[in-house]
Amino acid sequence: MSEKSSFFIAGRHAVVEALRNPKRRVIKIFLTEDSKKNIHKQNPDRNLLKDMKVFFKTKKELDKYCKSEDILHQGYVAEIEHLENFELKEFIKQKNNLTLVCLDEVTDPRNIGSIIRSAASFNIDGLIVKERHFPSESKLMYKAASGCVEYVNIFKVSNINTTLKYLRDKNFWVYGFAANSDKDFTKIEWNGNNILVFGSEGYGLKKHTEKYIDFSVKININKNIESLNISNSASIVFHHINQQK
Repeated sequence: MSEKSSFFIAGRHAVVEALRNPKRRVIKIFLTEDSKKNIHKQNPDRNLLKDMKVFFKTKKELDKYCKSEDILHQGYVAEIEHLENFELKEFIKQKNNLTLVCLDEVTDPRNIGSIIRSAASFNIDGLIVKERHFPSESKLMYKAASGCVEYVNIFKVSNINTTLKYLRDKNFWVYGFAANSDKDFTKIEWNGNNILVFGSEGYGLKKHTEKYIDFSVKININKNIESLNISNSASIVFHHINQQK
């Protein structure tokens, strides 16, 4: 990949996990004196800064990198390159009993970051996103994911519906989460290959996508409450399925 495809991330977990990932190319790292000490203190067994281009900056100098997205850098900023794209078709050939998550028009970087964090925490096998809607260089997403972007297989596809159709033909069951469904997701036996589809923050699943869904399910919540935030919904679902598996 060319230097042109590099971008900046900020925040302690995001930067440290990028340094720990052997597959991630970190081009430069910008630290305060304190954050450098912390990296060494918290990783005594490994010199994460070995062979790294490290630049020391004041907190104020680092603020410039985060102005546009209004996030806290905590004294850590790095310039990194994208990870190599892993092909979904290859991935599903290698494993069974997969749980994949598909985000249909979810666009908020903070929500996507939180979903990535939950997916890593509860052993979700991969995340399917629409390439055009995925904020792949968002500092906010990396910060919300708290370093977990390094641990989740993210499959960027050009068309969600074509992908769902393909996976159905490969023995996956597709479950769409919808507040108006009458089936409680905890009543399902989550074995075999499954895809969990979550719709956009505002409108839920697209009508067009519903054609590619085998079962519509919901999380049972207090009837006086309209809905849960999508990243909270995802955490509840991932945790339950992980426990069951």
